[in-house]
Amino acid sequence: MIEDLPARYHEYLDRFAREVGSYDVGQFAKFRGKLIKKLSFDDFTPLYIEYTEMIEHYYSSLERGDTVNDLVLHALRDQAASLIMQAP
Repeated sequence: MIEDLPARYHEYLDRFAREVGSYDVGQFAKFRGKLIKKLSFDDFTPLYIEYTEMIEHYYSSLERGDTVNDLVLHALRDQAASLIMQAP
């Protein structure tokens, strides 16, 4: 999947400001009970790509009727929190 990563990063920055508050890149904050770090573009990019790949596999598994391990859901929720996104 090829995405406009700079645009996704700006969306992340907007979500971070709206949901978490005003922090500098590299600072830590609490979000949904988790300690997260405001990511730079270089830190955001691989995490976002990994998250989108994981969420695609997750939804494909659900469509096939596969069972989903709690460990997978935990990993998705941790990454979603880091990206200030909703997780399943």
